Amino acid sequence: MTLETALTGLNDQLRSALPPELAEVLDADRRRAATEFAEVGAKIEDFTLPGADGAPTSLGELVADGPAVLVFYRGQWCPYCNLTLRTYQQELLPELAKFGARLAAISPQRPDGTVPDLEFPVLSDVGSTVARKLGLSYPVSAVVREAMRTLGTDLEQVNGTWELVHPAVLVVDRDRVIRFIDVHPDFVTRTEPADILKAL
Repeated sequence: MTLETALTGLNDQLRSALPPELAEVLDADRRRAATEFAEVGAKIEDFTLPGADGAPTSLGELVADGPAVLVFYRGQWCPYCNLTLRTYQQELLPELAKFGARLAAISPQRPDGTVPDLEFPVLSDVGSTVARKLGLSYPVSAVVREAMRTLGTDLEQVNGTWELVHPAVLVVDRDRVIRFIDVHPDFVTRTEPADILKAL
């Protein structure tokens, strides 16, 4: 089963449980117009971000011995993100050694000491400093804010701001140059593990 199939099934399940008016708001947000994102060939400035446990990890460390796969996601509260990260752990992580590559996930969520059950770094880009430079960050509209609060997610408490990131995967080489970027303004869709391996 592909990641897309699994995500579509999850979306159908979650959407059927929502009141129609909330489903309509969230569906409209999925059709958000894409902005300008970083492009292949661009160089990323080095950055250092804390993990959930507070321990810092830098981009320089991630690319010290080979390329890095950077997965930008919305937060641990997002079921689509959780499914995607678990899939990457199962299907992508075991293959990365062949390429000398490392995997790291990045979200705007504050580090809260809760360490996810994942075998790769999960980093907090609080304030979306890194994501904003890549064109991945955007403000959440008032109508979507209200829908998210109704569903029990207050981003101001979780992230510190009402700002989200478009889910994205970047492959960055040892010189911190982007060699692959795949951005998903529709947050229900994500990059297939096979496409990441092909990029590597």
